[in-house]
Amino acid sequence: MMDIRIGYPFRGKAMKELRGFLVQNGLTYDERITYSLCLIEDDEIVATGSLDGGILKCIAVSRDVQEGGLAARIVSGLIDEAARNGIFHLFLFTKPENEALFGSLGFYTITKTNDVLLMENKRNGVAAFVAALEKPEAVTGVDMGMVTGAIVMNCNPFTLGHRYLAERAAAECGHLHIFVVSEEKSVFPAEVRLRLARAGTAHIKNVLVHPSGSYLISAATFPDYFIKDSVQAERINALLDITIFAECFARPLGITRRFVGEEPLDPVTRAYNQQMKEALPFWGIKVWELRRLEQEGVPVSASRVRELLAQGRLEEAGALVPHTTREYLWKRYGGGI
Repeated sequence: MMDIRIGYPFRGKAMKELRGFLVQNGLTYDERITYSLCLIEDDEIVATGSLDGGILKCIAVSRDVQEGGLAARIVSGLIDEAARNGIFHLFLFTKPENEALFGSLGFYTITKTNDVLLMENKRNGVAAFVAALEKPEAVTGVDMGMVTGAIVMNCNPFTLGHRYLAERAAAECGHLHIFVVSEEKSVFPAEVRLRLARAGTAHIKNVLVHPSGSYLISAATFPDYFIKDSVQAERINALLDITIFAECFARPLGITRRFVGEEPLDPVTRAYNQQMKEALPFWGIKVWELRRLEQEGVPVSASRVRELLAQGRLEEAGALVPHTTREYLWKRYGGGI
């Protein structure tokens, strides 16, 4: 009879034992974990799995244990815990060689690279999400060979720089899809960021603005817990996200260009842009990197807006955003912009 150990997350000796077990199985503990489940036999961990919100990760079963079904018990326990917290749409990270195992436990492949496999517990979940997105109507007077382009933005918040990028990209396309990151890890909530992006681009007739859901630039597309080299992890994570964009979004929507702003400030985003330039042409998608809008020689950025707001410099922050964003900031921060 195996004992069950749970933690939210573990502490002390239990955490040390969990980390050690994961290392033995080629995994690294992920600090974002909110819940862990272990099966214990003779005071030793023989199987474990963890949750990061609705993401199943760090699942490992001891190679020395002969009893079958341990992975199923772990996954079942994690699904039950997620359900107790009202989370029913689940994602699972694993290595590509485990596809058949977790497929037998009710998970379906979204996409995979040589290093990472991302699955979810909805059959055709990503396909249904993309199919439900608003589709462009015929655009009168715009030819551009009817090229369809895309931008993925966080818009935290929507700035004059975002508007400039959208205008420049739209001028090169018959249709332009803008995906606003849905992940709730920003100062401004996802619903607000989406609303401000739609308001700030309403004057551009060939643009559609969508949420990204859980499928683009989210906690569900950037795993790193089983990649020991942090530099290599960033490249592998980016490639998984790029592959999801290309296979699950660009292909069904006919997207052949992805537009990005030049990134002089953030090395992580700059590296991501470079990897897109290297990878997306494989799927027939050209990456156009546009020079950032500047004011007085300084790039207009959402991080600068947030910095000014934190310092109470509302007038200066307001000068970096369109009037639609300014109105929201006025209400949120009590005027003065």
